[in-house]
Amino acid sequence: MPNMRYVILQRGDKLQYVEMPADYAYQLSALNLRLNKEVGKLTAEGTPELPLAVAECDRLELLQENAATISGLDYINELEQAFASLKESNYPLISLLTEIRALQAQLEQWYEEEVM
Repeated sequence: MPNMRYVILQRGDKLQYVEMPADYAYQLSALNLRLNKEVGKLTAEGTPELPLAVAECDRLELLQENAATISGLDYINELEQAFASLKESNYPLISLLTEIRALQAQLEQWYEEEVM
């Protein structure tokens, strides 16, 4: 069984639990903090509202029936789609997309290797 880690994200009063390969959880947390720092500089309409990474943990036991984990790859795919759909002209969005896509590629490779 692969070693997983959980990144806990907060949007308002809601929490999201993203299950990541342990070796990549820190990258997701760091990417999230950077995106939160830079998203305010974007001028395009429809800028995504990002949750904030608030914690990481090795084990997670959810106690509420409506709480669920999100696959790290699913989360990063949604993030990439949200940023790729922006029509930004005043800020170099490409650098943010490059960071998102780099982690996306690493996760895709990790999942391919784990399935084999």
